[in-house]
Amino acid sequence: MYISYNWLKDFVDLDIPAQELADRLTLAGIAVESVTAPGEGIEGVVTGQIETIKPHPNADKLVITSVNTGDEKLQIVTAATNVSEGDIVPVALVGAKLAGGFAIKRAKLRGVESLGMMCSGGELGIDQKTMPAEQAHGIMILPPGTPVGRNALEVLGLNDYILELDLTPNRGDCLSIIGVAREVAALLGKPFRLAEPAFPELEENIASQVQVDIEAPDLCLRYIARLIKNIRIGRSPLWMQSRLRSAGMRPISNIVDVTNYVMLEMGQPLHAFDYDMLMDHHIIVRRGGEKEKMVSLDDVTRELSPDMITITDPSGPVAVAGIMGGMTSEVTDKTTSILLESAYFNPVSIRRASKALGLRSEASIRFEKGIDIGGCLRAINRAAQLIYDMGAGEVVSGTVDNYISPVPEKTVQLRPSRATHVLGMEVTRDMAAGILSSLQFHTQEDGEDLLVTVPSYRVDVGSEEDLIEEVARLYGYDWVPNTLPYGATTHGVKTPEQLSRTLIADTLAGTGFNEVVTYSFTHPRVFDLMNLPGDSPLRNTVKIQNPLSEEHSVMRTMLLPGLLEVLAKNASRRVQNGAIFELGKLFTPAAAGAAEECTVLAAAAMGRVDGGWKTPARELDFYFIKGVVENLFQVLGTAAAVFQPETTNPSFHPGRTASIEAGGRRLGLIGELHPDVLEKYDLPERVVAFEIELEALLAVSGQTRVYRPLPKFPGIDRDLAIVVSKETRAGDVLEVIRGAGGELLESVALFDIYQGEQVPAGFQSLAFKLKFQAADRTLTDAEVSEATAAISAKLSDAFGAGLRS
Repeated sequence: MYISYNWLKDFVDLDIPAQELADRLTLAGIAVESVTAPGEGIEGVVTGQIETIKPHPNADKLVITSVNTGDEKLQIVTAATNVSEGDIVPVALVGAKLAGGFAIKRAKLRGVESLGMMCSGGELGIDQKTMPAEQAHGIMILPPGTPVGRNALEVLGLNDYILELDLTPNRGDCLSIIGVAREVAALLGKPFRLAEPAFPELEENIASQVQVDIEAPDLCLRYIARLIKNIRIGRSPLWMQSRLRSAGMRPISNIVDVTNYVMLEMGQPLHAFDYDMLMDHHIIVRRGGEKEKMVSLDDVTRELSPDMITITDPSGPVAVAGIMGGMTSEVTDKTTSILLESAYFNPVSIRRASKALGLRSEASIRFEKGIDIGGCLRAINRAAQLIYDMGAGEVVSGTVDNYISPVPEKTVQLRPSRATHVLGMEVTRDMAAGILSSLQFHTQEDGEDLLVTVPSYRVDVGSEEDLIEEVARLYGYDWVPNTLPYGATTHGVKTPEQLSRTLIADTLAGTGFNEVVTYSFTHPRVFDLMNLPGDSPLRNTVKIQNPLSEEHSVMRTMLLPGLLEVLAKNASRRVQNGAIFELGKLFTPAAAGAAEECTVLAAAAMGRVDGGWKTPARELDFYFIKGVVENLFQVLGTAAAVFQPETTNPSFHPGRTASIEAGGRRLGLIGELHPDVLEKYDLPERVVAFEIELEALLAVSGQTRVYRPLPKFPGIDRDLAIVVSKETRAGDVLEVIRGAGGELLESVALFDIYQGEQVPAGFQSLAFKLKFQAADRTLTDAEVSEATAAISAKLSDAFGAGLRS
């Protein structure tokens, strides 16, 4: 929002510099991003009238003009093609400085002396987008009757300062000059001036000439219409054009400019219809029809919907309320009568319609934030006054004001004691009353407290805390004394779950994994990419009512798809090696439209870890990620984990997948992704992954660590190689060895699996390294041999195992 310093002076006396005003507004919560002076650096430019235009004797594209600047007549050579004799234009005299530091000097153009230059808007620092279309690329033509010899900066309103506001969403009242002027008056302790619009009216009354019906009272709370006849379309006065440009708007015509001017001044969007183009002169405010169409002012066919507020006549739509008018009722050069609209439309409906149509205008922005329903009549009368004052029309007596359910005044109690407690400073009743009264709030004593009537334009104020904020703003946040907090305080600590999450992340990061955060929203097609059957419970998702896009229309029930998308994006950029993990929530539907959440730890890895000059590269395969999980369990103090073969999960390779169990609970799944899944994600030939439910993991973790002294006596190592059936699992063999080894067996580890010429068909050789050790003595060979024999005998009984020769 751009605010003209000079425009503010219409409503409040200003006696401080613009920058100081900006600083004070910012400290009061009305943030000013910047202060600019449109005419800064420009000097020596006056208004002049072209008296004669003659051809240049030595150039076909140049002309010689005689320009009267009041004090003298200047000969100026120009190539402009849009000037005529009698035009009044800005003239830069010799020695003048223009925008960008360009200086004007006496010059000769093709042998003819030129004593100055006629200026375009751009040369005066005016944005071309705010210039009338016919002047955007030529000399700026001023309206007839503009005084000659005057300082052009004053005539064009460039001797001004423009304050750019960065408003918070709740301060829609400051999207207007008078809204900011109220704040300024209160801050400076100055009176706020707002005259009631006054103008003569015709004897005929509007009541018999206009009908307004509201068929959607929930979307349109108030609709006011005014009829103006004998319209004369033309350019608006220069002062009005200048003020519109100061706000970043382009002057169009006197009627359109008036509606825009009132919107900027009072914050109330208006619309003008060609009265004679409205069937039966009947306005109907209703919901749009299903797939109903209308051609808008930008000559685009718009499809309406029942969620949109539509202004119609009996023949069909003539405007999308609060957003854009229609071509059928557009005000043109042939218009002789107009119907002015001033209304209050539902902010949520306007926002949705604006988004659906892809149209966001200055009007829709104001309706979205909530306008002053009590100011609709003043605004339409202000527009009528301006039209009358500029001689552009005559106002028919009366208005049609359809206000079905008037909004009651808001009265809020303010307790000075509560304000004192909240702000940490003494707030008296008189002090609060004085500050609120300066903001045009009506206050009434109620014992020690105040009853405050909130003006209709302050839609953001509705509670006692809001009033306390107003007191603090105007008193000055920088004047609120510093106080130390008091009361019982506690030292913040992390919960056990938070500590565990941090430990998990640190452990995985230490093993070479990078943590990622993926969207909680996903697309239903990921279940097809993950090979899930149609009846999979993972397809039962929580639907998003207002998704950002179809790609994010449901809440996720798996973490792996997000991780695979990350790996696929890296692979497409020739990053073939990577290991990532995420601790994130999954969502499943619950009763009454709610969602149940659970936290899951998932990781995925592809490629290999590159070797060094002495160490070989290592593939990121099943055994790598299994080792990562076992290391994590060791750090967390998780109960002994068991990895059982898993063949039913369609997302994983049926022969290279295992379920993870510990403490009698299933924790999750680990394995290699199914080749079909890899192909759908365009991933390399091998990706390994795991998913573990965090709650189940933490339930079996945190076991007490037992520390033992280092052994005083040496241990004895023995290798044991056995031949068993190919179907025998190494994990089962390890379990039997540990049971048969007794107290002397310190550790056992599998170090080789072999199938080949020296092993019968259908069998495999498993080689284990056994370590025997006693805490109180050095073991003898006889003791170790006896223990090894016991282990071999147990293996023979359990698996029919024989020693490999």
